[in-house]
Amino acid sequence: MNGLESREQVRLLREIQELEFAAVEWNLFLDTHPENREALEAYNATVARLNEKKRAYEAAYGPLVHFGASASAYPWRWIEDPWPWEIDY
Repeated sequence: MNGLESREQVRLLREIQELEFAAVEWNLFLDTHPENREALEAYNATVARLNEKKRAYEAAYGPLVHFGASASAYPWRWIEDPWPWEIDY
């Protein structure tokens, strides 16, 4: 992996982490405000962006998670490194 790919991979991982955090926060808010339409729309928009970023990451760098949560291209890519948690930020 060259430096440019590494920076792009780290950037995309950070975006995914930020969107996951936002999705959890919206989820917690909606647990106590289930009738809030604006919050629900924000949650759905966040989840859509999160899924888009995850698809982009997995297309470029391989699965983020395993055990049935992420499909793999041929050949099996889960064994390729670095794994997301092994990347130095």
